[in-house]
Amino acid sequence: MNTSLQLADRLVPGANLEAYIQAASHIPVLTVDEERSLAERLHYEGDVEAARHLVLSHLRFVIHIARSYSGYGLAQADLIQEGNVGLMKAVKRFNPEYGVRLVSFAVHWIKAEIHEFILRNWRIVKVATTKAQRKLFFNLRSQKKRLAWLSHAELNAVAADLGVEPRVVREMEGRLASHDTSFDGPMDDDDDSAYQAPAHYLQDHRGDPASQLEQSDWTEDSNGRLMMALENLDERSQDILRERWLTDSKTTLHDLADKYGVSAERIRQLEKNAMKKIKTQMAEVA
Repeated sequence: MNTSLQLADRLVPGANLEAYIQAASHIPVLTVDEERSLAERLHYEGDVEAARHLVLSHLRFVIHIARSYSGYGLAQADLIQEGNVGLMKAVKRFNPEYGVRLVSFAVHWIKAEIHEFILRNWRIVKVATTKAQRKLFFNLRSQKKRLAWLSHAELNAVAADLGVEPRVVREMEGRLASHDTSFDGPMDDDDDSAYQAPAHYLQDHRGDPASQLEQSDWTEDSNGRLMMALENLDERSQDILRERWLTDSKTTLHDLADKYGVSAERIRQLEKNAMKKIKTQMAEVA
């Protein structure tokens, strides 16, 4: 192996990015015959050294692809490393009988790894989970012609170009325009702005033991007073209230009217009077 290969082998993008790029650029590009020979040795014989040679000779290609994703605010070294992972996966799966160059076969694997890395790290909360959202994430910026929000016509045009619903485009546009915020707020916040942190207005009080005990006591007390008030009613009024309000399937006024041989209006009056008595007795007990 030549000196250039040995030099690149000792470097990683994160250690010294410029030195890594320079070393990778000095590794010779393989000819068609050289690439096929190495691919056959790997595919048919499992030659690890051939795989290593194929990977190193294509590092410059990974760097070229990684640079096209510099607008996402992530470290270039990290993008290159993820692209290298995709390159190694492609080399492992490359079949010389495909009749194509490795660079054409590997571009999908390299981009796939970089895309996944960007989606995992661009925001704390993942912004794209479905196939349509992932497509939009990487194409919406290039489709927009200005920084302002898309107009209705532009929205429909982008949706048609990318084969998605307009509402999905609008939703992703909002996600791209948003930004992460600290739940607790910055440590150097003064007292006047500290209250604006989400921790101060997104609290879930349902798990508070004091609130749970208070709610439980209130429910138990209310149910107890309701049962006591019901017992003071006549049997017909008790039955009407139970059938109308205390069962899963609410009985109609007409069904109760047929049951007691009176009109539906009379049942309604009995129900109203019983409810009034219940409320009065519960208020007196409280």
